[in-house]
Amino acid sequence: MEYALFSALNGVVYGLLLFMVSAGLTLVFGMMGIVNFAHGSFYMLGAYIAYSLAKVLGFWPAILISPLIVGLIGAVVERGMLRRVHRYGQAQELLLTFGLAYVFEEVVKMLYGNYAVDYSIPQSMRFAAFSLFGSDYPFYRVFIGLTAVVMFSLLFALLRWTRVGIIVRAAVQRPDMVGALGHNVPAVFMGVFGAGAWLAGLAGAIGGAFFTTSPNMALEIVIIVFVVVVVGGLGSVEGALVASLLIGLLTSFSAGSDLCLADLGALFGLGRSSCAGGNLLTLKLSTVAASMPILAMLVVLLLRPRGLMGERT
Repeated sequence: MEYALFSALNGVVYGLLLFMVSAGLTLVFGMMGIVNFAHGSFYMLGAYIAYSLAKVLGFWPAILISPLIVGLIGAVVERGMLRRVHRYGQAQELLLTFGLAYVFEEVVKMLYGNYAVDYSIPQSMRFAAFSLFGSDYPFYRVFIGLTAVVMFSLLFALLRWTRVGIIVRAAVQRPDMVGALGHNVPAVFMGVFGAGAWLAGLAGAIGGAFFTTSPNMALEIVIIVFVVVVVGGLGSVEGALVASLLIGLLTSFSAGSDLCLADLGALFGLGRSSCAGGNLLTLKLSTVAASMPILAMLVVLLLRPRGLMGERT
């Protein structure tokens, strides 16, 4: 019971952190059609900029200012680079963002080194939010989850119930009509891309203090985030939330499980449970936990190619 409860809590928190990153990619990928491989780099930049600012301004100003700087960088990237190659198609955009990801990674290595930096939770937030079964649950994990919930609520309300959201959604479907009504469509797209970078920067500023802040964090997160976007459905913020929670729970339960593949086969009536013998079926779920999101994506694509909440095109 204790394992199941704590695994569920950890999975939800991890899933909500994934949502903060994937929500920005969902906006950019689903609404603008840009395959932004550098999105994980914005997550990394958010963590490193917050780490630098925290030394001078403190933790709270750092996590507020850092996402704004990352959002501005994202807007500059869209205005000065992506807009120039957008008319040539998605292949050129993918190559450009792929190159940008390497550039950002090398810049971080030159400035901070090739190893993880000491970006950690401030002492004022190192306390337990509550206790269960005699074990304390860190408050900072709860803080990560609450931040993601607030971001989802604001983003959902902005897109669904405000004039800005109506213009953004209309610009995606009918850009010529929106331009004819007097709106600056390129500026709308630049704002959407900047907002996506801001969300990733916020996730990096908050998550980097809890997880490891290193030059490899961009590559590690971007693969999982693309899985989340595909599983949830392109352009669906709600789908990104559902998929993030699903991937988070799946990863959390797999990482702490002692079950082997033979046990899972026995649950579905495929032979008897036997974790002895040294073959493929004796692999424990914990050893393949990192591959579980990819497996979930493959299953979803086979059963529902447009994603859990994606619209039929």
